[in-house]
Amino acid sequence: MKWLGSSKRWWVVFLAPSFLLLLVFTVLPIGVAGVLSFFEWDLLTDPEFVGIANFVEISRDERFLDALGHTLTFIVGYVPVVTVVGLVLAVFLKRASRAAGALRVVFFMPVVSAWVAVALIWKWMLNSRFGIVNWMLGLIGIEGPAWLFERGWAMVAVIMASVWKDAGFVMLLFVAGLQAVSPEYIEAAVVDGANAWQAFWKVTFPLLTPTVFLVLIILLINSFQVFEQVWILTEAGPVDSTTVVVEQIVRNAFTFGRMGYAAAMSWVLFAVIFVVTVAQNRLQKRWVHYA
Repeated sequence: MKWLGSSKRWWVVFLAPSFLLLLVFTVLPIGVAGVLSFFEWDLLTDPEFVGIANFVEISRDERFLDALGHTLTFIVGYVPVVTVVGLVLAVFLKRASRAAGALRVVFFMPVVSAWVAVALIWKWMLNSRFGIVNWMLGLIGIEGPAWLFERGWAMVAVIMASVWKDAGFVMLLFVAGLQAVSPEYIEAAVVDGANAWQAFWKVTFPLLTPTVFLVLIILLINSFQVFEQVWILTEAGPVDSTTVVVEQIVRNAFTFGRMGYAAAMSWVLFAVIFVVTVAQNRLQKRWVHYA
């Protein structure tokens, strides 16, 4: 134990438990899934080596390609809206200094709520006959659709529920970012004749771009893995109009018993997320400004 005599080596002792958990529950399963993607396995018989056949099948699988398209549709509708809503809430909390603490708790409550509970609540709210959403639309003379049973509205319903649940988390990140912006920059802009909007757009927002970059990275990674809200709200319907990649992975693994094929799908999804993340890191130099 002489090597523990140096205080600089104690970091090994403190990091070892977390490292072992990461190794056992994250790194090892990823490696096993990578190996399994080259096999066909139904959980009952012995795995059969098939090489790259699973990946070739994925490239021709219309259901998977549709699921990837629906996932991208979700991302396009969800990420910009939740980012803007979170930023607006953060700016609002910064101005409402007296009630900021209580409002922060209220806005963050959906984030810590389980998706099962949230999805069931939204399933009731979006009921075409008795839901509060269509009732409120009826007050202004609009006949609401059957949100969860129409192809054109089911994904919109999923996006609405997702934005409601995650806006508080995005808000919290932007609140931290706004607190890091020095008030002196804003005061200097006001002295130079800038109004509130000009000060925010020309001064605050450029200094907030590192936070925007972090938010986009987190949201995109999470969006590619969207699953719970789709599974509970629409069950990938109607007519597979809201099927997503993770739903296809789960269905192939545990409904159809195709573990190797599901593992290959998981690696394809990992590759897509990796490429998007690398591209974001490369592009950040063009628009992210560090003070």
